[in-house]
Amino acid sequence: MWPRFTLTDARTIAHYLGLLIVCFAVAPAIPFVTALVFHEWEPASRYLLCVGVCLVVGTGLRLLMPTAPRLNRQQAMAVTGLAWIVLAFVGSIPLVLSQHYATFADALFDCVSGLTTTGATVATDLDHMSVADNMFRFVMHFVGGMGLIVVALSLGLFGRRAGDASLYASEGRSEHVVPNVVETTRFISKIAVIIIAVTFVPVCLLLCVTGLEPARAVLHGLWLSISAFMTGGFSPMSTSVMYYHSGAIEIVLMVAMLLGTINFALYLEVRRGRTDHFFQDLEVRTGAFWLLAMIAILAATLSSAPLFSNLPEMLRSCAFMVVSAATTTGFQTVSANQLTTVFSSGAFLVLAIVMAVGGSAGSTSGGIKFHRVGIIWKSIVSTIKSALFPPTARVVVEYHHIGRRRLRPDVSREALTVFTLYVITYVIGALAGIAYGYEATTSLFESVAMASNGGITAGISGPGMPLGLEMVYLLQMWAGRLEFVTLMALIVEVVVSVTPDADDVRKLLNGGKS
Repeated sequence: MWPRFTLTDARTIAHYLGLLIVCFAVAPAIPFVTALVFHEWEPASRYLLCVGVCLVVGTGLRLLMPTAPRLNRQQAMAVTGLAWIVLAFVGSIPLVLSQHYATFADALFDCVSGLTTTGATVATDLDHMSVADNMFRFVMHFVGGMGLIVVALSLGLFGRRAGDASLYASEGRSEHVVPNVVETTRFISKIAVIIIAVTFVPVCLLLCVTGLEPARAVLHGLWLSISAFMTGGFSPMSTSVMYYHSGAIEIVLMVAMLLGTINFALYLEVRRGRTDHFFQDLEVRTGAFWLLAMIAILAATLSSAPLFSNLPEMLRSCAFMVVSAATTTGFQTVSANQLTTVFSSGAFLVLAIVMAVGGSAGSTSGGIKFHRVGIIWKSIVSTIKSALFPPTARVVVEYHHIGRRRLRPDVSREALTVFTLYVITYVIGALAGIAYGYEATTSLFESVAMASNGGITAGISGPGMPLGLEMVYLLQMWAGRLEFVTLMALIVEVVVSVTPDADDVRKLLNGGKS
């Protein structure tokens, strides 16, 4: 029997959703200030409107229940699922008014892509977008990469009344860096700000060396640093990282992307001096082996391609594209047209597989995650051992993840379930693309990019794409970012709540008699 929402549940959810919307007002406030600094008066009016909408709507929802009780797990999942949807619609307001999007659906697509750190864009004339609009795109990357709930908890928005642990887990996070959830979120935020700042300095200097004027170098350096560590993929230029023609910048961004795909819990282990926990970790070892193998395979498939003039350039480009795909960042050093025409089918497939797997759990990256792939491999090893050993033997499989752990059936089941859901979602998106007349391989690649929040596009996602396919990709991005559980739970709760109860139906048919 599924639990049904009551009016009290709805009012409680509305209260906490209102808090998140009020908190989100900070996001458009940043480009509003940016617009004032750069004398962009029209964009300033749009972002001031968005701030007002956030404050009015958020305050209105809070007034439905001025003092709300603590959230239980069911309510927390509903708050989180609704927040990612509602805030995307609110954030679309200044974008659709910017004249860089043909329809509201396109503006919504870019807002969802920004919040889920997918990085695919359908904006037109991106190279001439205002500074304020670009700033908002990367603010969404920061908020989405950190997680709406993580940002709210780190700011102490919910006080001590909310179910912190339930909210934290509802956003697809399970690692507690420190015992207290609020302290965990603050530690995550601190690490993110430090790494973005450290990345910004060399990128900014290198941009100045490439010829960008100082003000533009500062802005591009900040935006690229945010996008790299948050594994987002947005770029201020339509040609992505290709625009800068700098191997040094690509190397710095690769390091930032790799740092963004490391589990935040491992940062604390290193800070505590437990470097052995880092190098023995299942995710780190799985990820290192996976990346080296994929770079070698991609280089082998591109060795005869005329796209690269020499071996060092090819290896650098292969490493960058594999890191960008594996961290689900979405930066590109080749165009979408080159992906589909110059890249061999093997190279095309390699990038799709790398995006599908993704990075580490408990990080800013998306995809299936190294942790689950490692767990599934350990489960296969356990099954083989059980088949080879005598029936009376007790098979124990251990692995390292923030210390030594024993493989449990529930851990294997969870990893296999999420893996299966991702694969099903990839296939559904591919079939949708095929139904709209696109080639099968291109449709599969684009579907993987959306559901894994990878963002490396093969050209299907763009201005003028079919509305139905755009909606499919929207759902894929949401599902991938929330790792299915929260979004599916929200859908089930809504369906159950609006579906008449069987007992009530029987009473109605019997004239009110039970």
